[in-house]
Amino acid sequence: MAEQPTPTVVVDDVHVVYRVHGAGAGRSTPTAAFSRLVRRQRSPGMREVHAVKGVTLVARKGEAIGLIGSNGSGKSTLLRAIAGLLPPHRGTVYTNGQPSLLGVNAALMNDLTGERNVVLGCLAMGMTPAQVRQHYQQIVDFSGINERGDFISLPMRTYSSGMAARLRFAIAAAKSHDVLLIDEALATGDAAFQRRSERRVRELRRNAGTVFVVNHQTRTIRDMCERTIWLESGVVRMDGPTDEVVGAYEEFARNRG
Repeated sequence: MAEQPTPTVVVDDVHVVYRVHGAGAGRSTPTAAFSRLVRRQRSPGMREVHAVKGVTLVARKGEAIGLIGSNGSGKSTLLRAIAGLLPPHRGTVYTNGQPSLLGVNAALMNDLTGERNVVLGCLAMGMTPAQVRQHYQQIVDFSGINERGDFISLPMRTYSSGMAARLRFAIAAAKSHDVLLIDEALATGDAAFQRRSERRVRELRRNAGTVFVVNHQTRTIRDMCERTIWLESGVVRMDGPTDEVVGAYEEFARNRG
């Protein structure tokens, strides 16, 4: 029996609970807020959302795992917990290596040019200045944002949301990651960019990386992931081969619609 690859992520009975302010709470004065703090009372209209409920999974080197589910099912919340950005209310996340979360809202600096964001993003990932110079043109070409003009020299605030998302992915994909978490960042871009992204994810897997992909387009999940986890209302409804899980989810979505 062949030995299984080394685990890179272990999620053990993880629950994530966060608080949101509900509508109709009214305006709160600083005095009232301080009084509630002293008395350890909640703000009016505050409610708790139990976004992830007892999720357990093991991811291994070389796996590309899709995460699917209805809006609000807990997919993005689970990725943020794996990345260490949301502490579990209960349970534990173990990672072998540093997870890197790439989402559509990943921070780039709007007042700086695309060029400066490429440099700063690469340095933040631990590249040396020499490595940044080596990868710079590759990143620009991969993103495709210069195909219709010299946009890389313009401030990020002039970019469309799709252009910004493509540049974020191109920066992150320039480096191999132990665990790469992709949250809807592949949902933008034309067919050529989709193909480049899918090839790059396969390269990351060949380099013994683990990739999690959240995407509403099940075609992308089918193309990139051999394993898929279906979350619904914060609970794992199914975990298995992508064709089986996506097929069951698509049938569920048709029946519900």
